[in-house]
Amino acid sequence: MLFAPDIEVALRSVVNLINSAANGDEQLATEQDLDRFLEAEGFAGSRTGDAAELASVHRLRAELAALWRAEESAAVDTVNRLLRQARALPQLVKHDQWDWHLHATTPEAPLADRMSTEAAMALVDVIRSKEMDRMLVCAAEDCDAVVLDLSRNRSKRYCDTGNCANRAHVAAYRARKAAS
Repeated sequence: MLFAPDIEVALRSVVNLINSAANGDEQLATEQDLDRFLEAEGFAGSRTGDAAELASVHRLRAELAALWRAEESAAVDTVNRLLRQARALPQLVKHDQWDWHLHATTPEAPLADRMSTEAAMALVDVIRSKEMDRMLVCAAEDCDAVVLDLSRNRSKRYCDTGNCANRAHVAAYRARKAAS
C-alpha cells in the first residue's frame, strides 16, 4: 500500500474535482451538480447550497489543478496556504464507515475549506513521500484531465474520464497492423 486508505480516497476526490472541468466539459455548472458530486465523493458537513459555495469550489478546483501540475516548492507553498486559510487543526476522528483518520476542520467549516483541507492533507503525504511523479496529466494528446498513478509499477498514463487509454491502444494496434 502506497498511502493510507483515507489519503487515497482524498487524492481520488481531488482528481475527480479537477477532472470535473476537463476538456472544457463543465460538470459542476449548478448547485445541483455540486450536490451530486459531493454525494458521490462522500463529503459531509454543513452546506449553504448557494452560488457562492459553488463559486468557492470552482476557485478551489482551479487552485488544485495548478497545484497538480506544479513543481514541488510551488506545491508546498499552495498546500501550506490552503491549510493556513482553513485554520487547519489536525485531529483523529472515527465516523460512519471510516476507522481512525485525520480531519483538520470542523464539520461546520465552509465546504471549500473542508475540501481544500482534505486535499491539502492528502497532498502533504504525497509531497513528504516524494511521490509527486504519480500526479500526471493524461497522455492522450486531446485530453487535459489529470491522472493519479497508484499502480505498483508506475504505469498508469491515461485518465478515467473517457476512453483515452482504449483510443490510444486501438491506434497503436492499427499502426502496427498497417506497418506489417
